[in-house]
Amino acid sequence: MDEIKVSPDYNWFRSTVPLKRIIVDDDDSKVWSLYDAGPKNIRCPIILLPPVSGTAEVFFQQVLALTGWGYRVISLQYPVYWDLMEFCDGFRKLLDHLQLDKVHLFGASLGGFLAQKFAEYTHKSPRVHSLILCNSFSDTSIFNQTWTANSFWLMPAFILKKIVLGNFAKGPVDPKMADAIDFMVDRLESLNQSELASRLTLNCQNSYVEPHKIKDVALTIIDVFDQSALSLEAKEEMYKLYPNARRAHLKTGGNFPYLCRSAEVNLYIQIHLRQFHGTRYSAINPDMVSAEELEVQESHQYSEDDQ
Repeated sequence: MDEIKVSPDYNWFRSTVPLKRIIVDDDDSKVWSLYDAGPKNIRCPIILLPPVSGTAEVFFQQVLALTGWGYRVISLQYPVYWDLMEFCDGFRKLLDHLQLDKVHLFGASLGGFLAQKFAEYTHKSPRVHSLILCNSFSDTSIFNQTWTANSFWLMPAFILKKIVLGNFAKGPVDPKMADAIDFMVDRLESLNQSELASRLTLNCQNSYVEPHKIKDVALTIIDVFDQSALSLEAKEEMYKLYPNARRAHLKTGGNFPYLCRSAEVNLYIQIHLRQFHGTRYSAINPDMVSAEELEVQESHQYSEDDQ
């Protein structure tokens, strides 16, 4: 148990990257928590958005690996927002506070849905330069919970946790996936009732993405071939919605590939971000590009040989 929590990488991350808390709304109780790592002169970083059960820590392996290659990476967790428009407005204020005009967004599950909704919300004055959607969805009706979305706020925390845990993998999984599930259960335990209820509300209230509003945003879809909370129909729907998206498939990885298949996920993120090297929307320190390019080519070659 708790293999990840006691791992040297996680402890190095916790001891070297400070957690910041930022309030951008009039309501002082709405606090954004984030880790901002890598060169601060980069004005178009990649921002990582967690799933319902996640906190800013769940992307520690992406933060460590990508900043090691010269990228600026921000991993965050949301305040309590009960409405998608309210979330989008708060996130826009956060970007204004951080003085970031445009950003790349990586979103896992709910994080991916929120990333799409934010790109849609700001499409007239774009703030999202590209999207990476991991095990994500475009329509909340796939969860068949839209009728209960308005009652999550009434439910006690233990019921909400039970609902979330119901989507975690059951049955035998490999040791790395088991460690990832243990870590996510621990993160879930750290969330209070209103944090959980508000995320489930955003996850399930009746809403869908309007793809024509974000058709010009460069997009990569990362998904897994083994068991995850997303149905095959939901994945197919994403491919139909974004026919020009790059697709990155992992044979295994379950719900949390960024934890248990981090090397592969990190490689896919690097490949996605490479298309912006040398532009004003690059997320990497220009001095680090050549070393990083070489590493990506070698890793890509290795993973192709592995197929």
